[in-house]
Amino acid sequence: MESLNTVQIDDGWRRWIAENLILGSVPQSLCDVMIAAGIDTEVARSELETAQRSPYIAGAARLKNRLAKHDWILDIQRKLNRQFELKVERHHKLDRERFYREFYSTGRPVIITGMLDDWPAMKKWNLDYFASEFGDAEVQVQFGRNQDAQYEINSVQHRQTMRFGDYVALIRDAGRTNDFYMTANNTSQNRRALSGLWRDLLPLAEYQDAASPDDGFFWLGPAGTITPFHHDLTNNFMAQVIGRKRVLLIPPAEVARVYNHRHCFSEVDGRNIDYNRFPMMRDVQVLECILNPGEILFLPVGCWHFVEGLDVSCTVSSINFRWDNDFTGFYPGQLDY
Repeated sequence: MESLNTVQIDDGWRRWIAENLILGSVPQSLCDVMIAAGIDTEVARSELETAQRSPYIAGAARLKNRLAKHDWILDIQRKLNRQFELKVERHHKLDRERFYREFYSTGRPVIITGMLDDWPAMKKWNLDYFASEFGDAEVQVQFGRNQDAQYEINSVQHRQTMRFGDYVALIRDAGRTNDFYMTANNTSQNRRALSGLWRDLLPLAEYQDAASPDDGFFWLGPAGTITPFHHDLTNNFMAQVIGRKRVLLIPPAEVARVYNHRHCFSEVDGRNIDYNRFPMMRDVQVLECILNPGEILFLPVGCWHFVEGLDVSCTVSSINFRWDNDFTGFYPGQLDY
């Protein structure tokens, strides 16, 4: 009789088996991972044998071979990335021409310092200021994130409306948590409710189009907030106003190895990468940086990134660059991959 404590094989496990078989993993290694996770040995072996006989997996494997040349091109870029020490450089008041030539047009991340020195927000913004000046504003916040591993994908289900002052009080008392966070998913309501805050921001005319209708996105949360590995569909600026954030970045050429499971997200947890579950991550080039108050991080389109709030933090992100930033027309869509 099967133990009541034995882990059952569900469709999540079957997708994992299929994906790893198609990618060329050794069946015995997959079996070992399943057994270690609590799946009965015979059940694991039987499931793998069934999967290996499946005509669906055989068809997907043939498709993978047709796509192999696309992977070859990406592997060329991966190899070139390793010809030198790839890192997130810091440049003080990087001029427009050099930023475009060396970073924007080449898709390289960079941290720019000194460009926020004149922002009133750098002197005025703190929790006391938010509560006293905008405490009665009705804002939208993401709640219940700890109970849902797919909280970013399911962001609509986590929206709650509350007084901004009450949210600030929650942050003060929270300690370290990822359970609630005001993010870009709340922008529609919060841009109107907190419109007065935008008076404390100045246009970054060196890099951005001040006439653009895009006003940016406001992020505010306690220490411990997590934005899981994902890529954006545009180039992006992260301007850090309060607190520090730890950012992990993966070059776009690594896309075949980051387990892109749905739309632009990966299930790989940047806090503790599980190399048994995600073995291809062992060979992925991961960059790390700390974004400090007063600094801007340029996130290139397609660059995978994981963001962790080290302190109570506030960030303003924006996409209104002077140069073409529309890359969505040929994006393959919001499907499970």
